[in-house]
Amino acid sequence: MPPLPSFTAETALARVRAAEAAWNTRDPERVALAYSEDSEWRNRDVFLTGRAAIVAFLRDKWRREHGYRLRKELWAYTGNRIAVGFAYEWYTTRASGTAASATRTGSSTRTA
Repeated sequence: MPPLPSFTAETALARVRAAEAAWNTRDPERVALAYSEDSEWRNRDVFLTGRAAIVAFLRDKWRREHGYRLRKELWAYTGNRIAVGFAYEWYTTRASGTAASATRTGSSTRTA
């Protein structure tokens, strides 16, 4: 089980590394377990509620995005909140060849 709040520098970093490792398995069920049953997500223009929706979203995402790799960086922490920056990359195979993409962004997560 990942470290629980209230966070120290060491436990916040451990939580970020555990999340990074889970995402890099590309196992939707494992990733979804890190979120509450009624978790609410937004990914660009897609809004999701609950673990089942998260699992379905990630299955579809990783069916299209090959070689997915995520890197997370701890930006800040306090109490039960962690702010991270993350970058991820993947490639897709199309009839015309291979397309690659990379994205960098940040988020803040409140943990129970």
